[in-house]
This record gives sequence, structure tokens and C-alpha cells, in this order.
Amino acid sequence: MTPMDDVSLPSRPPARSRTRTWAVVAAACTGQFLVVLDVSVVNVALPSMRTDLDLSAPALQWVVNAYSIAFAGFMLLGGRAADIYGRKRMFLTGLALFTAASLAGGFAQEGWQLLAARAGQGLGAAVLSPATLTILTAAVPEGPARTRAIGTWMAVGAGGGAAGGLIGGVLTDLLSWRWVLLINVPIGVLVIAGAAVWLAEGRAGDRRRVDLPGAVLVTAGLATTAYGIVQTEAAGWTAAGTLVPLLGGLALLAVFVLVEARTAAPLMPLRVLGVRAVSAANVSMLLLGSATFSMWYFMTVYAQNVLGYTPLQAGFALVPSSAAVFIGSKAAPALMARIGAKPLAVTGALVAASGFGWQSTMGVHGAYLTSVCLPGVLMMAGAGLASTPLATLATSGAAPGDAGLASGLVNTSRTMGGALGLAALSTIAAARTAGSGGAAEITAGYALAFRTSAVVLVAGALMMLLWLPGRRELRAGGPRGPRASGGSARRGREPAQAEA
Repeated sequence: MTPMDDVSLPSRPPARSRTRTWAVVAAACTGQFLVVLDVSVVNVALPSMRTDLDLSAPALQWVVNAYSIAFAGFMLLGGRAADIYGRKRMFLTGLALFTAASLAGGFAQEGWQLLAARAGQGLGAAVLSPATLTILTAAVPEGPARTRAIGTWMAVGAGGGAAGGLIGGVLTDLLSWRWVLLINVPIGVLVIAGAAVWLAEGRAGDRRRVDLPGAVLVTAGLATTAYGIVQTEAAGWTAAGTLVPLLGGLALLAVFVLVEARTAAPLMPLRVLGVRAVSAANVSMLLLGSATFSMWYFMTVYAQNVLGYTPLQAGFALVPSSAAVFIGSKAAPALMARIGAKPLAVTGALVAASGFGWQSTMGVHGAYLTSVCLPGVLMMAGAGLASTPLATLATSGAAPGDAGLASGLVNTSRTMGGALGLAALSTIAAARTAGSGGAAEITAGYALAFRTSAVVLVAGALMMLLWLPGRRELRAGGPRGPRASGGSARRGREPAQAEA
């Protein structure tokens, strides 16, 4: 029996097997939709939250970042826990925690209660999200079927992030900001019930202890670094209030690397990053997330605070961008088969860069078509095209026993890149605004943030071109590279249980 045998679907007639496989894919995608949705759904509701709970401007940013940092910081732990304790168990645990925290956030009466609930949502998402991708990759073997399944997973996840503006706008306008959190409760309960019936348990066969010290170190390091970046907005880069958390965060991350190199059961075995496909894809995903995640935040605030849109109008204004990221993600598998993962990732990054460059020409009286719609379509279509090949390379480059880790790592890279990117770009925008509340100054600050994102994406495309493995290298050694092929690669070619 191979390590992955116990995560295969039970032997059934082909039609029923295919049905169950797609039920697994549907459950995984729904879970991913929820966790990504909650990264962006609050953006449109932020002005209402600020008024109702009397939140300061920095606290308002932490409504977004409390979720993102807890999500990214604990995702490696969530991925490893799925490998050790079982993917189904962690899926249900994460979704239950996420649902309970959503309920608490919806009834928050003070700002700190909302921030605590958002951090709780992030922790639940960190346990849930790696399990979604691991369940999916365990149910669908490597090859075109898995590429299509990952493309669907990426499209649904991207759609969750993209649809956040519309869903948040509708709920805030028609009900209240509280429903952007409460809406998760009935959906979460339904998915828990379905997953309990349809999902088969599976683990990598490794019962080692979870590396809790590593999880605490990486989460504290990432959160402290992000806090230091946020502090630059008020204190500047040279102030003690900025330098202490920045240097402290980097020191915690350095200690994390040392601990992982010495512990017997590391949260993130450094050998995984020795595989070129894994390391290159994750760094690329980090840069992509840092540049693109902030788009939803700045666009919704620009639409409401500068162009005068209502929350509902702001949500509808971003529908074309939502459609673009979904279409880009769904088109990616077919394009990968034609031109390869590396060229598609580079092309997607450049398309996104062109959209961010266009958006940086925004004005106080910008027309919807040229200041919101068309630039947004380019930004998000490019992000959708680039994300799927990067996720495919990152997850196929790991051995079966590290499947949950690889899934957690790629999600960590994307989400933490987004959190740090939002913190940095908000600081850049605030520095350009220089404390002014005028529409012209606010717009100029947002434009500088978009211009900075365009530069990051061009640099990322160049890095992908030089570092990501091409088709010839993948054919020579497989996605795992020459040193990591062999037994694990042979297991990746086991007969399909069901075609997705």
C-alpha cells in the first residue's frame, strides 16, 4: 500500500465514482470560496463598520489584516495537521471554527471584538484552506484531470475574492455590514453536513507531532513584520515604533528558519524549498499576491470615497473584474496544455501589470469604463491566468507525504503576500496623501499604490522567466525535479480513481 492509498476514493462503478469525485471537488471549492471571500467581502463594508463601531483608520485596515495574517501565519500548521491527523477531520474542524468566528463577528459590539473575531476566522481558514486543496489533489491523480480540478479550485477561490465586493455591497446596502459575516453561518453549516457524508478520511500515514513552536514563531514573525509596515504610515520608517516591530519580526522569522532546520518534525521541512518548482512558484505567488490583493481594497474605497458610489454601486462596479479573474483561472488549464506553465505565468503577470499601470492614471472625476472597469478586467484576468500554473507547479512539486504542507505553503505565500502588500501599499498611498483628506490627494495616493504594484508585477514576471522550470526541465525530472523523482513520482502516476 502506498502512502496515498488511504485517501483514494472507495472502489465503485465508474459513474458513481465520478459523481463522488465531483462531490469532493465541490466541497473543496466551496470551502475555498468561503475563506477567500472573507478576505475581500469586508472591503465595501469598511466605512459602515467604522461609523457603527467608531473605528480608527489603522483599526479599519486591521479588519482586513487581522484575518489575512492569522490566515497566512497558521496555514503551514493547518497543512501539516491535515497530513498528520486527516484531511477530512481538519476540513470539518477548520470550517466549524470559521463559522463560529463569523457568528461572533456578526454580533460584535466593540471594535476589539470584531478584530478578535476576524483573527478567529483567519485561524479557521488556515486549518480549512490547505485541507481543501489536499482533499482535491488526493481525489484526482496528477495529469490533465488534476490540472482541470486545480483550475476550478483556483477559479472558485479567485471568484470568492472577486465576488466579495458585490456580495458585501448587496448585504451592506440591503441589510447591514453585519451580514457580510453572518452570511457564512448557514453556508458553513450546510457544507459541514455535506462534507461529513461525502468526504473520505485520509492522511499521509505520518503520526508525528505538530510543530507548534514553529507555527507560533512564523505567525508572530509575519504579524509583527506587518505591524511594523503599518506603523510607517503614522511614525515613518526611522521611528522606534516602526523599526522595533520590523526588526523584531524579521528576527522571529530567522529563528523560525533555525528551529525548522534543527527540529525532528519541522512544520516546514527546508528540503521542500530545495525543489526548484516549489520554491520558485511560491516566491512568484508571494509577489503576485502582494501586488494584486490590494486592488479590491483600493478600488472599493476609491469608488465610494472619491467617485461617490454607494456600497451596492461599488460592488456592481467590480462585477466585470470578478468575471475576468474567474474566466482567466478557468482558461488557464487549456492554455497551460498549449504553451506551458512558465510562459502562461509570465504572460499573466504582464497582463496584470498593464492593468495596474492603466489604473494608476485614475482621476477624481474618472469615468467608470476607463477608471474602474477596463483596468480592473486586465488586472484580474492577468492574476487569474498566472495563479493556476503557479499553484500547479507548487503542489505537484511535493512528495505525497508533504501534500498538505505544499498546499498550505502556496496559500501562505499568496495570502501573506497580500497582507504585507496591502500594509506596504497603504503606507505608500498615505505618504503621498500626506494627511490630506481632499479627493485629489487621496486619488494621487491610490494612483501611486497602483503604479508600485505594476512595477512589482513586471519584476515578478522577469523573476518567473529566469527561475521557474520550463517544459524541458519538467520532462527531464518531473515537477519534483531530478532529485525528488522516483518513488513519489511513480505514485503520482497511479491509475485514476475517477476522471474530473
